[in-house]
Amino acid sequence: KLAKVLFQQKNYAHLAKTLAALRRSCQLPDGRDDPSKGSQLMEIYAQEIQMYTDMGDNSRLKALYQRALKIKAAIPAPRITGIIHECGGKMWMREKRWEKAHVDFFEAFKNYDEAGSPRRIACLKYLVLASMLMGSDIDPFEETRAKSYKTNDEIASMIALVEAYDRSDIHQFEKLLRENKKAIMDDEFVRGYIEDLLANIRTQVLLKTLKPYTRISLDFISRELGIPLADVERLLVSLILDAKVRGRVDQIG
Repeated sequence: KLAKVLFQQKNYAHLAKTLAALRRSCQLPDGRDDPSKGSQLMEIYAQEIQMYTDMGDNSRLKALYQRALKIKAAIPAPRITGIIHECGGKMWMREKRWEKAHVDFFEAFKNYDEAGSPRRIACLKYLVLASMLMGSDIDPFEETRAKSYKTNDEIASMIALVEAYDRSDIHQFEKLLRENKKAIMDDEFVRGYIEDLLANIRTQVLLKTLKPYTRISLDFISRELGIPLADVERLLVSLILDAKVRGRVDQIG
């Protein structure tokens, strides 16, 4: 209970000491985890994983996440498993490993749903986000549990965003971001990946725009994408360097 209060206060120094004491109480004399205390260990690990997720310490988080998943003796509460998988998903997202994040967010959603936790909606949003970033054709709402949340306001906003993204409709995509500020942009985690999505959709639109032409002005592209000339040039340079566009930028003309 003390650890949970310290986490809410973001008092990480005191929290780390409290969690270390808790972990020692679940260890054997030789320092190994006591398998008979698996459920308590899972809860301690879940709290520690949340702390490192908040702190953005991915290296410690990864080691802890892998240890938590190896505790076989425990029958953890679905809420605890949900926390571990949600933090695992966020960890993979930081590393831009979208497929692994997608798997973890789906597991988190299922466990939160089983526990009746309101975090299930957030994890379903993160699942949709990972699905867009990995460029998957798989509809995350094909699964029966997820399907029942399609009418939820926050999820409906994300679905509309996916549809605009799939159509490469950049103007509708940006309009949805403006109109659904609470559901999308107010979520700090989702907001952190909007730039990645915008870069992806701008790239798609740019490639479609370039296709019929042998010469095209940067001004024209800037108007089509609705972004400044400097951003157009940056995007073009990265595409040329990645060999996605065969061409050159005539900076003088």
